[in-house]
Amino acid sequence: MDGDGSQVIEILVFAAIAVFLVFRLRSVLGRRTGLEQRRDLFPPKPAPTLAPAPPAPPPRAVNGSGAALKGLDAIKAADSSFSEATFLAGAKSAFEIIVNAFAAGDIDALKPLLSRDVMEPFANAIGARRAAKETLQTTLVAIRSADIVEGTIEGSTALVTVKFVSDQTNVTRAADGRIIDGDPERVAEHVDFWTFARPLRARDPNWTLVATHSP
Repeated sequence: MDGDGSQVIEILVFAAIAVFLVFRLRSVLGRRTGLEQRRDLFPPKPAPTLAPAPPAPPPRAVNGSGAALKGLDAIKAADSSFSEATFLAGAKSAFEIIVNAFAAGDIDALKPLLSRDVMEPFANAIGARRAAKETLQTTLVAIRSADIVEGTIEGSTALVTVKFVSDQTNVTRAADGRIIDGDPERVAEHVDFWTFARPLRARDPNWTLVATHSP
């Protein structure tokens, strides 16, 4: 009996110790409520942050002298919205529209794009063709290049000259369809220098053709 009593006492002592340890662990670890955030043992590494590369300087589609470059820099200083790439894209579009409109005798399409000084000889040439009952057929095969050769500011107006090299076919026909000048099968290279102008403080972003000449 004494042996059994001592065993019971030992069991009670161990039970008391176990209960004590359980309470201690609960106080240290706390209770799980089911709302704890999951903690990953192997969290994914954040992607390395790469420092942005310095922007490359925009290509300068300029084929002129140092004075031309200084002139463009002066235009940029006076008009922060000026971009050589944007300007040349618009100049090429204007070149195509003007060449085709002149051949078609479309004065209404030419008026918004030309200054009065340029519009007058264009209109006179169109009028002369109409009086002679002649037609001009022009096919702009390709604009091979368009380079800025000069930029300057005169007063409050920016002026930029572009050298266009294009491939065209030009045929002048009489009223009866007979060819007077040109060859529809012959593609010829044309070199033109066009000067565009725009007031620096104008809200209208469009440029106007103010002068043309060929070498």
